[in-house]
Amino acid sequence: MYEEKTQEAIYEEMMATIKENYPELDTRAEGILGIALTPCAIELAQAYAEIDTILDESFADTASREFLIRRAAERGIEPTPATYAVVKGVFNIDVTVGERFTLDDFNYEVTEKISTGTYKLECETIGSESNSHTGTLIPLDYIDGLETATITEVLIPGEDEEETESLRTKYFNSLSSQSFGGNIADYKEKVNDLSGVGGCKVYPTWNGGGTVKVVIINSDYEKTSTELIETVQNDIDPVGHSGEGYGFAPIGHVVTVDSVSETLINIVSTITYKEGYSFDAIKSYIEAAIDDYLLELCKAWANESSLVVRISQIEYRLLNVTGIVDITGTTINDEAVNLVLGADYIPVRGTVSG
Repeated sequence: MYEEKTQEAIYEEMMATIKENYPELDTRAEGILGIALTPCAIELAQAYAEIDTILDESFADTASREFLIRRAAERGIEPTPATYAVVKGVFNIDVTVGERFTLDDFNYEVTEKISTGTYKLECETIGSESNSHTGTLIPLDYIDGLETATITEVLIPGEDEEETESLRTKYFNSLSSQSFGGNIADYKEKVNDLSGVGGCKVYPTWNGGGTVKVVIINSDYEKTSTELIETVQNDIDPVGHSGEGYGFAPIGHVVTVDSVSETLINIVSTITYKEGYSFDAIKSYIEAAIDDYLLELCKAWANESSLVVRISQIEYRLLNVTGIVDITGTTINDEAVNLVLGADYIPVRGTVSG
C-alpha cells in the first residue's frame, strides 16, 4: 500500500512543500535544509515500511506463518504438529519392547508386539523423511539369536508440521463451512487432524439413519494400512462401543472407517525419441513424470467426487521429459480414453511402455 513512500519520494515531497510555502529558503540538496531533511526521509520511509508490514500481518490472506498461527488460534485452529512414523518390523525371533534398531540414518524403537516375530516400531526422527525407508534393520545393542530384522512396511506415515498455506486454507474454510457436533465439516476437520491421515470423504446415512462412513487416504496419499484404519476407528467410534460416544463421533452415530482403494494404471504410448535416446535409457524419468501426475491426482482425491486420469495430461508430462520429441496413441488400461475412477479409488502406476 505504501510502496511508493520511498526515501527519495518523501524527500521530494518535503522539498516541494517548502518550495511552495517558503520560496526564499535554500532548498539545494547540499544546503542546510537538504542535509537536515535526508535523515528525516530515511526514518519516515522506514516507518511506512513497518506500517505496510503491520497491515500485511493483520490479515489472514497476507500474514506470515507466525501471525497466521496467532490469527487461526482465535478460532481454535492450530497447525497439525509433526508426528513419528510407525512401521512394521519382522524378526526371526521375538524381541523385547524398547529394543532399538537403525536403518539408513534413522533409529527405531520397538513399541508393540503384533504377532510372533512381528512388531510395531516407532521412528525416533519426527516427520515424513523416514516414510520411504524399508529394509534391513541393524540392532543398536547385541540381541542373542537375532539373525534377520526387516522393516516391511510403513503402518502410519510420519507427518511434517502443517505447511503455512494449508493452515491458511483451513482458517478460511472454518469461516465458510461451520463445523458443529457431527456434521460433515466437523468430521472432516477432526479426521484430517489425526496423525497419518492425508484426507477423507464423509458419507452420512450410508447404511441407514445414524450410520456414517469415513473413507481415508494416508498422509503419503496412498492406500491406508489396517493399523491406521484401526487407529482412526478407535479415535472416532471404537469397535465394541459403536454409537456410544466414546470417540469424537456424537452419541448415536455408528461410524465405519475404510481406506481408499487403488486402481492400477497401465500406460502404453508410441514415443518418438531424440537421437541417442531410447525408452530403456530414460525409463526412470518417464515413470517419475507419470508418478508426479498421479500423486497430484491423489492429493486432490478428498476434494473431488471422482478422479479422472487424462491421456492429455500424461502426454503433456512426458513431452517435458528430456529426450522425447513426440507422443501418439497413448492408452490407459488398453483404452484410448480418459479413465474415470470410482469415488473412493486412487490411481497407482502399473506398467509403462513406449
